[in-house]
Amino acid sequence: EAATGKGVAITTREACGVMGLPLKGARVILQGFGNVGSFTAKFLVEMGAKIVAVADHAGGVRNANGLDVAALMAYVKQNKGSVNGFAGGEAFDKDTIFAQDCDILIPAALGGVLNKETAPTVKAKLIVEGANAPTSPVADKIFKEKGITVIPDILANAGGVTVSYFEWVQNLQQFFWDEAEVFEKEEKIMVQAFHDVHEKVKKHACTFRSGAFVLALERVRKANELRGW
Repeated sequence: EAATGKGVAITTREACGVMGLPLKGARVILQGFGNVGSFTAKFLVEMGAKIVAVADHAGGVRNANGLDVAALMAYVKQNKGSVNGFAGGEAFDKDTIFAQDCDILIPAALGGVLNKETAPTVKAKLIVEGANAPTSPVADKIFKEKGITVIPDILANAGGVTVSYFEWVQNLQQFFWDEAEVFEKEEKIMVQAFHDVHEKVKKHACTFRSGAFVLALERVRKANELRGW
């Protein structure tokens, strides 16, 4: 259950590295605090970041000094899956989550939430897509014009499907790994994937989304050629 969030945290760390954005002390906001959002928050805090605001379907909570993520995760389990009413921060309108002051924004819930209305309000330097397709093409254009780096879902949230592949491999072999080994293997693949995409970004002077698609299409073409098609 932690695999997707682990991958989002890894790609966030790697993106900060190539951007020269210090992750230690970085202010992170998240939309969504389910499996993806909560574990992303947990791993980012372990890496030194602080989660300053979280919103979900029922409410929002913020704390400029950083939310206690472990306590928030426990609260959500007891509170019908929502951060609403958490005492460790100040309540705010969940619909204003994207306008909250931060360094890193992680949409980790719904598709299409970053659009022509919300994109202009974003203050982040880096957006990492934990959700599937949270950014509309119009918003992508706005972020490019504003100089905001976007790490696309095809890369950022691939930790889940990567670990699903590990499960398939283990089931075929009837040889099972412990969590530490799974995370070690996931980290290796996610880091390599990030830097493979970054090479395309540098080569073509393009966005990370375009770089990811270029890499993907090159791999499909190569596979077809090797099969003689």
